[in-house]
Amino acid sequence: MMRLALLHVRSVADAEEVVQETWLAVLQGIDGFEGRASLRTWICRILLNIARRRAGQESRSVPMSGLPGADGGPTVDPDRFISAGPNAGHWSVPPRRWGRQPEDLLLAGELRELLGDAVRQLSPGQREVITMRDVEGWTSTEVCELMEISEGHQRVLLHRARARVRQTVEAYLERQSSPAT
Repeated sequence: MMRLALLHVRSVADAEEVVQETWLAVLQGIDGFEGRASLRTWICRILLNIARRRAGQESRSVPMSGLPGADGGPTVDPDRFISAGPNAGHWSVPPRRWGRQPEDLLLAGELRELLGDAVRQLSPGQREVITMRDVEGWTSTEVCELMEISEGHQRVLLHRARARVRQTVEAYLERQSSPAT
């Protein structure tokens, strides 16, 4: 619940307040739970509504034209994907692996921080989808139900989020493998 709240509010303290307010709302509204969704989905929808309301009160607006990818072009260069055969549409080159040497462990910690920063810079919808799918392990059906979006929209948000995070990771790994100048 904290991770979902942190997708919308700026601080851990605010996220804790959102979680606390969510539990109060759950206790007050449990009689109204009709079982049309799973209990987890119902609780998380309450949390997201509270977190979004709080974020809306604290946020400033950004024009759509100022958002990355708002130009309508492809998120990722199409040449980065396999174009034909049984693996068509998959990435043509996977990210490079990093080892387990002490220096590599330090870099892995840096990479985790970089990943967190990359996810925080995504649009709210992309941030929610990638966090629920890839961090929390939710199924696409659960995400669609909670966010009240179609399966296709969820796939687009997830693809764009993963693509942007991947670009950040690739740039970082490229810098790490370049000789010092």
